[in-house]
Amino acid sequence: MKKCKITVLRTTLIEDLAEKYGMDNLGKCPMLKEGQVFYADYAKPDGFCDEAWKAIYQYVFALSHGGGADGFYNNTWIKDKNLAIVSCNDGLRPVIFKVEPADIES
Repeated sequence: MKKCKITVLRTTLIEDLAEKYGMDNLGKCPMLKEGQVFYADYAKPDGFCDEAWKAIYQYVFALSHGGGADGFYNNTWIKDKNLAIVSCNDGLRPVIFKVEPADIES
C-alpha cells in the first residue's frame, strides 16, 4: 500500500450563494491554502479538515490500494487514470484537491 499525495489546487467562494445564504463577510476556506500538500492512506492527515476528509477519503483509499488503474467512472472523467480531482462538500466555499499515489510506502 502506498500513501497518496493530496494537493490543494484551489480554494473557492461561490459569491452569489455566499451572499444569499452565508454569514456576513464569509470568505474562502480558512483552514486550507492553495498549494498545501498532505500525505495519507486510510487515516486523515494531521491538520486536514474533517469535512473535506469525509468527502474525499474514498478516492485516497482506492488510490493508495492501487485502485484507479482502470480509471474511475469507466474512464469518462479524468485523463490520467491514476489521479482524482475532488472537492470538499462545502456548497459556499468548496476546496478542490488533486489526489494521486505517492511513491511512499504506508
